[in-house]
Amino acid sequence: MFKIDRNEKRMSELPKSTFSDLGIREREDLQEWIANTPEALGEELLVIQKEFAGFDETRERLDLLALDKDGSLVIIENKLDDTGRDVVWQALKYVAYCSTLKKSEIVEMFQNYLRKQGRGGEDASRLICDFLEAETMEEISLNSGSDPRVILVAANFRKEVTSTVLWLISKGVKARCMKATPYVHGDEILLDINQIIPTPEAEGYMIKMSSKDSEEKEASAGRSLHVQIRLKYWAQMLNYFRERNFEMYGNVSPTRMNYLSTGLGVGGCSYTLIFGKFECRVEFKINHSDKEERKRVFDLLLGHKDEIEGRFGGALVWERSDAQGSTYIRHSKGFDGYDEENWPERNQWLFDHIRKLEAAFNPVLSEMRKEL
Repeated sequence: MFKIDRNEKRMSELPKSTFSDLGIREREDLQEWIANTPEALGEELLVIQKEFAGFDETRERLDLLALDKDGSLVIIENKLDDTGRDVVWQALKYVAYCSTLKKSEIVEMFQNYLRKQGRGGEDASRLICDFLEAETMEEISLNSGSDPRVILVAANFRKEVTSTVLWLISKGVKARCMKATPYVHGDEILLDINQIIPTPEAEGYMIKMSSKDSEEKEASAGRSLHVQIRLKYWAQMLNYFRERNFEMYGNVSPTRMNYLSTGLGVGGCSYTLIFGKFECRVEFKINHSDKEERKRVFDLLLGHKDEIEGRFGGALVWERSDAQGSTYIRHSKGFDGYDEENWPERNQWLFDHIRKLEAAFNPVLSEMRKEL
């Protein structure tokens, strides 16, 4: 890793260090860093347990357990300067333990984790729905269709470990090795995390080879009742908007998801329509990848709460997520969404309220554009 001197047009190499030399510990430091910033592993993950020891007839503890955007479980094992010989065997045991977990058990496990983290007031089911961008838990499939994935994190990987991981990948086990290297820059510690197995080229090849399975899953999902209803609803609703010359969603197509979003010229923010089975909503959504930036934007807008709600003509629900996931400012109404006789009324409600939401936020956004 190099530090750039733009004036002198030179680079100076930062000194590489080791975790042990820096006094960094596995559980107290590295594990906490990843738990609080799981996106450092190169994807969006929702951490649902830490130091979990709830498996029957064993006292073993897995380091971190997470969900990915497909609803699959991800086992994260952290080591410091050396993986040791047994890390793969250890991870595979956790795969076996977790492979039988049911949806209700996963939700309960996450709720217990929130409670231990001092976040007992938050609802695990709601956080999972927000993370997977689903309306209800009924629509979500957790830990089904494939075994849990494995991510190994360490500064150095022994040859017997890398050879075993490559062999497991060839047999269909989804595993990755992430090399974590600490650097020192003055009083600061920098951490570089890179995927070394499989290499990006090999991973792309594996994705291509599994495309047939993905297409079959997509086709199966496309036949589901939820998807068919959503596609049909969005198509007629977008036509309803076009007939009224409302261009906000003019470039948006019907989707299998329960939401439609359109950008508004502020990074990470959108106006979103929600078509739920039991309600519909209009939302100002803040989904910036940086959670601190999400909080900052939310707090800036919260300072104009009275002004925004005054223009909107009523109270809004202000929901800031301090963990993973998006942050919302929303307004909703109950409907029997799957009864097509209600669709004209629902169309009009969404049409009226998304325009109100836009009129409420746009003046504030114009004033704050530089800050945002």
